[in-house]
This record gives sequence, C-alpha cells and structure tokens, in this order.
Amino acid sequence: MSRDLVEYIAKSLVDTPEAVSVAEAEGERSTVLELRVAEGDIGKVIGKYGRIAKAIRTVLSASKSRSGARYSLEILE
Repeated sequence: MSRDLVEYIAKSLVDTPEAVSVAEAEGERSTVLELRVAEGDIGKVIGKYGRIAKAIRTVLSASKSRSGARYSLEILE
C-alpha cells in the first residue's frame, strides 16, 4: 500500500509519469522505498529546500502508524 501511495504522489508531481518507478528493498528494521523519476523531474519530487520530499516522507510515516511497518524513502537519480 505504501509503495502505491508514493508512486501515486510522484506521478502527480512530474511531467513524465511513465518514468516513475518505486522499488522496495527489505532492510533489517524497515522497508526502503526507492523512488526513481526522469532526470528532468528530480527537482519536482525533491522541491525547494527538500520540502516536497519531506512532505512525502511525512505522509509515509503517517501511513505506517496504521500498519505498524516502518518505511523510509530514498530518491534515486
């Protein structure tokens, strides 16, 4: 569910939504969601001073409280 949430938010922000992909990597304590977007859209996902990325992480942490799982978000180029 969290993977779909991050993908939906990212596709809403970028110019080329078909280039958005989210992969899950299991860690010891949490699941890492790796977000990849087109090279020209990376700034739109990060935002000025990282505000959009922080907001996505906040929504992700709010969704974890329902399921009990821990997620972290990495934005990859």
